[in-house]
Amino acid sequence: MTAADITPGPGAPTAPIALRTDAVTPAIAAARVEVPESTVRRLRDACAEVSTEPIVLAEASRDWWPQAMIWALDDKVAGLASVVARPTSRDEVAAVLALCDAQHIPVTTAAGRSGVCGSSVPLHGGVVLDLTAMAGITDVDDASMVVEALPGTFGDLFEIELRGTHGLTAGHWPQSMALSTVGGWVACRGAGQYSTRYGKIEDIVEGLEVVLADGTVVRTGGHPRAAVGPDLTQLFVGSEGTLGVMTSVRLRAHPAPDHEQRSAWSFDSFAAGLDACRRILRRGATPASLRLYDDVEADRNYGTGDRTLLLVLDEGDPLVVDATMRVVAEECAALDAKVEDVAHVQHWVERRNDVAALEKLITGGLVVDTMEITGRWANLPALYESTVAALRSVPGTLAASAHQSHSYTDGGCLYFTFAGKTEPDERDAYYRAIWDAGQRAVLAGGGSLSHHHGIGINRARFVRDALGTGLDVLASVKVALDPSGILNPGKLGLPSPFGPVAWP
Repeated sequence: MTAADITPGPGAPTAPIALRTDAVTPAIAAARVEVPESTVRRLRDACAEVSTEPIVLAEASRDWWPQAMIWALDDKVAGLASVVARPTSRDEVAAVLALCDAQHIPVTTAAGRSGVCGSSVPLHGGVVLDLTAMAGITDVDDASMVVEALPGTFGDLFEIELRGTHGLTAGHWPQSMALSTVGGWVACRGAGQYSTRYGKIEDIVEGLEVVLADGTVVRTGGHPRAAVGPDLTQLFVGSEGTLGVMTSVRLRAHPAPDHEQRSAWSFDSFAAGLDACRRILRRGATPASLRLYDDVEADRNYGTGDRTLLLVLDEGDPLVVDATMRVVAEECAALDAKVEDVAHVQHWVERRNDVAALEKLITGGLVVDTMEITGRWANLPALYESTVAALRSVPGTLAASAHQSHSYTDGGCLYFTFAGKTEPDERDAYYRAIWDAGQRAVLAGGGSLSHHHGIGINRARFVRDALGTGLDVLASVKVALDPSGILNPGKLGLPSPFGPVAWP
């Protein structure tokens, strides 16, 4: 794939469902902090663009969280900002934060707003800090293959410039490529569809520039594998705007690939397909993408009947790719896999970034969502079975299935998809019930809370179960870096000085 093969998106946030009025109200009951007019004037002195227009506030206050998409049908958002500030530089970010910190005004950082867990939703009003005006690649070190970009850079535009101008790639290609930004990738610890080859974003990020709640600027990283105490870069990766605001991101890059191979295989069972992925990684092969669909998803998308389908794609240096695909073929053959039409891989490539179906299903009255988690290879077969069973057991569920979307030497990511149908006034209760059933089955089976969607609002109630006393450590870090608790309150399961929230 070249830069010319990437169709650029709008380079701006894309709304999941159109709001029909500017008289939008918050769906979640929480104390909402209004911003006095005198402070708004000071914000305008500090920041290039500040708005209090109702429709601007409404649009900046939502992301792609499926439950909030249901609320949008009734012209509601999860939480509603009081002000939107759109800085154009690090200094403007620092000025806004320092002002809000001094006046105890909550600040929720947002950019592409492609998250699906409510991470960028301003639960307590205050200021939404929109970073989309801070966009573009600012430096490329070709010899070291390190690229620096501003946080509001949309993913597709980032890759087009990186490939077309510099002949490099970051290797990070999430489904939300045209909806998400470089800063958002890091904030939610995201994963691209080729993470088996290139790693998740925590493997790709080399360093950060971060503004703390009081306006202090910190730079982390900058050296290969340095050992100067704990890795402060990783402290902020996945922190979802609760510890600081990223104003610049340095990423490791690779030569843009000019060689690719593909194959497709089917197995008698999902467990057999998982074992094939495990064996491939165990031998040291890391194909860019190993996607294993259970029989339900394989038949729904590729018409393969009762077979489990494995799609394989690798790219890079021809010698490395050829060796990798040879390992894939040997391990699949050893498990009596059937060779399938390689056109299935092209079908996936053409549709992998299509997110239109979500809006269509929700507006059609269904409750739909996905839940991505990780587990060790030893646990994944049983984890798949128990979680699918738990999802299907919730009254109202129409379908529950899964695929294995990312593979690593120690385990992989199971990506569950579920859909249900209830009476309109029961949708919120069903949504909460199916998440409770699925997520608690995962934790009971030894799986993780999330792989790449993050925590936000939706998963906050599970964080104590997932981290145990580790949550207290995280809360202590939060207090140290953000004593007033103004940064993205109500997220990651952390205590909030602005009070509790109540779902509908």
